[in-house]
Amino acid sequence: MPGRGPLPTRPRSLPTRGRGLPTLALAVLAAALLTGCGSGSGSGASSGGGGKGTSAGQLAAAGELSPPTASPPLALHNYLGQPVNIDSYRGKGVFVTFIYTHCPDVCPLITSNLRVALNLMGKNSSRAQVIAVSVDPRGDTPHTVAKFLAAHEMTGRMQYLIGSPQELAAVWKAWGVGSEREVGHPDLVEHTGIVYGITGSGRRLAVYAANFRPQDVAHDAPILAAH
Repeated sequence: MPGRGPLPTRPRSLPTRGRGLPTLALAVLAAALLTGCGSGSGSGASSGGGGKGTSAGQLAAAGELSPPTASPPLALHNYLGQPVNIDSYRGKGVFVTFIYTHCPDVCPLITSNLRVALNLMGKNSSRAQVIAVSVDPRGDTPHTVAKFLAAHEMTGRMQYLIGSPQELAAVWKAWGVGSEREVGHPDLVEHTGIVYGITGSGRRLAVYAANFRPQDVAHDAPILAAH
């Protein structure tokens, strides 16, 4: 709930979220681990993101993974019941995030900024794909997801994947993402607020904090698609 103050730096059940990620991404990831729905830390305008130059061919993402690693498996059904596999988007820059529909702050911020980024891409948006994976298997139903996408003008622009607790937990583990329902606030979920940038060849190359700048994602999409 807004005003609770910052989350602890090491949430009780989420200590392994950053394992296995290359060193250059740790600063961005550390910031992302402090974001959580209802904490008040993710609200407001975008202020994070690229601090590097954004010349052609150079990523604007503040966290560039070096060396890039193969993207973890990601094959679930979307809220319409259609199977989605990240491998089918080879040749595109893919942006993968982990959110839930009842989130009061961080998730709407990520979703809105992704919408702005797609708008900024113009014709290059055809070279990008946004995938959201639910961190709330209980609350994210086909109905709630449809309402969420419509409210954020992302219907048909974002693949929103849902599933059983077991199915989603396997994906969270593979991607190094934590998700924990808040004690005393069962409608809220503490989770990793982050966006991964995946190359057209299926490698995890970039990482964006929850308050990324939409122009950075728009700039990076064609670069990721070409790699």
